[in-house]
Amino acid sequence: MRRLTRAGWWLLAYASLGLGFIGIFLPGLPTVPFVLLSAFAAARGSERLHAWLLAHRQFGPVIRDWQAHGAVSRRAKRLAVAMMALSAIVMLVFMPDRWMALPGIAVMAIVAVWLWRRPEPPASA
Repeated sequence: MRRLTRAGWWLLAYASLGLGFIGIFLPGLPTVPFVLLSAFAAARGSERLHAWLLAHRQFGPVIRDWQAHGAVSRRAKRLAVAMMALSAIVMLVFMPDRWMALPGIAVMAIVAVWLWRRPEPPASA
């Protein structure tokens, strides 16, 4: 049973990382939440992936800030909100009826409010 559980965490870690990678290029699909989920799952299913994520130049600081403080940097918040705004515009332009975009935009607005309420990491000495 333990081996099966570990395999499940491993699968979730790699699938989340894959979705996060796709999110870099696809507006509307977030990157950071999937990378954070990948780190969470990798800590339970793949020590090698977890170590790689923590040492990664881009992802490492974000993961460490989240794990230590539940914090998100101001730069990451701005980038996330800008990408959500861009996604909302794309949805409004390309949806056949604008009302169809409203649920997605509402969810992004809720996420943006939640994100801005997260603390920022402490200044490094």
